[in-house]
Amino acid sequence: MKREGLPTLTSSVTSISNSIVFSVMLWIILEPMQLPPVTMHELRWKMKKSFNRSTLRGQKGFSETDLKLEMVPQDALRRTLFPLGGLTKEFVKKIAAENRLHHVLQKKESMGICFVGKRNFESFILQYLQPRPGKFISIEDNKVLGTHQGWFLYTLGQRAKIGGLREPWYVVEKDGTKGDVFVAPRTDHPALYRDLLRTNRVHWIAEEPPAALVRDKMMECQFRYRHQMALVPCVLTLNQDGTVWVTAVKAVRALTLGQFAVFYKGGECLGSGKILRLGPSAHTLQKGKSRATVATEGSGNSPGSGPAL
Repeated sequence: MKREGLPTLTSSVTSISNSIVFSVMLWIILEPMQLPPVTMHELRWKMKKSFNRSTLRGQKGFSETDLKLEMVPQDALRRTLFPLGGLTKEFVKKIAAENRLHHVLQKKESMGICFVGKRNFESFILQYLQPRPGKFISIEDNKVLGTHQGWFLYTLGQRAKIGGLREPWYVVEKDGTKGDVFVAPRTDHPALYRDLLRTNRVHWIAEEPPAALVRDKMMECQFRYRHQMALVPCVLTLNQDGTVWVTAVKAVRALTLGQFAVFYKGGECLGSGKILRLGPSAHTLQKGKSRATVATEGSGNSPGSGPAL
């Protein structure tokens, strides 16, 4: 957590911990074997040396597996057995019920950061990090609405707990330098929506970028950045350093630095990249257009001057 740093603390630590745990488990359970590289189309629904994650992307109960395994290296995937194959979560629960494994059925699914458990997240984090008091500021008029104990305690899209305010406000931006958290009055506010991001160097499951992306430097595909969210059509633009720009067909809600964008194409999970940069929000773009309109309407007409000839 500390290595990842404060800006990404609340968004990437779960993905990182999951991938590390999965990689370690796969290495421990299976003895080393010399096996060829694995692609996501090659193996389906059987106990084999790998797992076709992408074919599961549209089925309930498997998107979480995508988001855990998309960073696992080929060396681990080549030695992997998935005995449940293509069984969905609901079907496995049905088997458990038929075999009277009630402790499996009654166990609640983990939510949020798995190692925090039922503890209050803010109290947990403040055991390890010093409070950094700051202000809640309205994104619309820069009015100070309240105070908080640290901008790193909040992630984009979540409801902000602002004392004295009855109406809900939602986190839309954070300023780590000043410690300010910007909020908006609606869960669907334009400040929460963006259609552009840049990742770090992408981890491709097949170890190399797709041939079409290498050839054309651009490629249409789909991506997601949260568990069980619908896949979003997008265009990838490959940079020389292996990073990619991701342009979504339509703006998506609460993109956050430190999250992992997971890419899919033709039923295949291709890989992932950590989000390092975000494009402007719809709110920022709307303000820019308004200012440009005002500037255009007023150009050439300084105060007191006559019409342009």
